[in-house]
Amino acid sequence: MLSERNAGKWLLYLVLIVIGIITLAPFAWMLSASFMPTGQANTYPPRFFPGSITTEQYEALFSRLKLLRYLLNSVIVSVSVTIISLFVNSMAGYAFAKYRFPGRDRIFRLLLAAMVIPGQVTMLPLFLMLNRMGLINTYWGIIIPGMAGIFGIFLIRQYVFSIPDSLIEAARIDGAGDFRIYWSLILPLCKPILVTLAIFTFMGTWNDFLWPLIVMTKDTMYTLPVALANLMGEHAQDTELMMAGSVLTILPVMLVFLALQKYYIRGIMMGGVKG
Repeated sequence: MLSERNAGKWLLYLVLIVIGIITLAPFAWMLSASFMPTGQANTYPPRFFPGSITTEQYEALFSRLKLLRYLLNSVIVSVSVTIISLFVNSMAGYAFAKYRFPGRDRIFRLLLAAMVIPGQVTMLPLFLMLNRMGLINTYWGIIIPGMAGIFGIFLIRQYVFSIPDSLIEAARIDGAGDFRIYWSLILPLCKPILVTLAIFTFMGTWNDFLWPLIVMTKDTMYTLPVALANLMGEHAQDTELMMAGSVLTILPVMLVFLALQKYYIRGIMMGGVKG
């Protein structure tokens, strides 16, 4: 007979499996429905598996609805924001952690206080500024607001605190300049938290809907979430087409997360302990 401890463990496993199935079932149906012929997903009782597998929904997305253009827009914006923000946030986080300058702690506390301000409050003045600069309907209209973030600076700062000052002093004694120390010492040591921040930034930018909707008024500049929302308005009854568009929207972020999850977990576990 199973001991009370083993019985509790198996019960926990069973509960986790049930929760996992409930969580993944909608995604599995979305993927299955994207391969169904038109109209099959709306039958009653609903089908979980396609009666016949077809790729006509994906072909329609790329041939009729310019999805490749929207996909390219999302890739350009998300990759650009991720790379630039990692560079800017890591420099700022390193400076706040290891440099001594007047008002450092007060400035950092002011930045943290700004985190409580909802992003929607700043959208109108930000839009007016970008409009004055002629950046509406350009990639820079999305990239510039995402170039630095308070959360990213905080995350990097907390992680850099764990790097011994003796390493930095040894590098200075060897003749390394400030940027050389940052580039050759700090960045390699911060790899786990940088990957964690990269995942957060890429996923947040890729899935962002409201700001691209405000900044991009030309349909050729739409990102995937905006294009998919318009697609739902134009093809509300075409469930299979909607599911195919949803699959293509979430697939890149899922692949990025799965590829980098070990660094993500390591960064989360090691990140915010000192300060």
